[in-house]
Amino acid sequence: MPDATRRRTRRVPAPPTVAPSSTARLSSAPLPATDPPPPPWPGEEVPVPGGTVFVRSTPWAGRPGAPRERALYVHGLGGASTNWTDLAALLAVRCEGWAVDLPGFGRSSPPPTGSYSVRGHVRAVVEVLEHVRAQPGEAQGRPVHLLGNSLGGLVTLLVAARRPDLVASLTLVSPAVPVYRVPQAFGRALLLVLLPGVPSLAERRLAGVTPEQSVRGMLQVCFGDPARVPRERVDAAVAEMRERTEQAWANRALVRSMRGLITSYLRVGRANAWRLARSLRVPVLVVWGDRDRLVDPRLAPRLAAAVPDARLLVLEGVGHVAMLEAPEQTARAVLGLLEDVADGAPHGVTAGAGDDAGAAGRDERAAG
Repeated sequence: MPDATRRRTRRVPAPPTVAPSSTARLSSAPLPATDPPPPPWPGEEVPVPGGTVFVRSTPWAGRPGAPRERALYVHGLGGASTNWTDLAALLAVRCEGWAVDLPGFGRSSPPPTGSYSVRGHVRAVVEVLEHVRAQPGEAQGRPVHLLGNSLGGLVTLLVAARRPDLVASLTLVSPAVPVYRVPQAFGRALLLVLLPGVPSLAERRLAGVTPEQSVRGMLQVCFGDPARVPRERVDAAVAEMRERTEQAWANRALVRSMRGLITSYLRVGRANAWRLARSLRVPVLVVWGDRDRLVDPRLAPRLAAAVPDARLLVLEGVGHVAMLEAPEQTARAVLGLLEDVADGAPHGVTAGAGDDAGAAGRDERAAG
């Protein structure tokens, strides 16, 4: 048995060489003060096939004559539209903002089919994009800047690949791209959600976790330095988690979406997220914290190299939710991209980025 183990180890390929990506340019635009942190933005129900989702809106706050564009924000697994409160406030100098609660999360009802597949979330985001684009105003009918974190990052990547006509730019914050291994912070037991009957057991176990315990665990796992989280944000998260415990579907949405995420990793061919990443033709910014415990930060340069002409921002000491932990740096990188796109400047390197894309797209098997 030891000999066989050594043979298997020797066959593991070395991480492939990938083309360099361009470093994100940070905008010097004046940003509004966010101390104290702003409260959650108001929202409303937006129709989607078979039901509605809750969408929060951030009003434009630019100076007279400044560009007025639109942005849609998509949260990660277990998150909600409130994850984007701070970043939306900063980007309001240029963008009206909409932040969606995916079906079954935040204040959105569960999908009528009971399915929490990644494809279902993609369909919901496309519908909300159509809604945002159709709103009256200066930017009516124009493509929308799309931002996603974690599960929302994977969902927005798929949306941008399939409906580039709706997307002006794409910002991926620690996207949950396929890695074909379970993140250490989750533990291998979560693979059991793929087995019949186990999701119900996981839902019952989650029901025994108090809101305070849930938020405390989230801070430890998602943030590079939990001590930097403002007290106001912790209290708001606990209040939001209490609201979630009153929803009969809350734990089911979390466990079933995790199952849908892992199932999506098994897709091959045209549906594979790495292959779709290589097909992106919209300006892309990849943002990652180097202390991300949920999605390996070593994937950051690999994803940025796989996406044609992408920019990359790696934040030192930051975890899985850069838009919460480092909102100003994240906002300046997003604004730098938007400014350059508006000026017609290249949004990333144009030479070499696609040369090793095939290797970069295969590196998920060697991650870690």
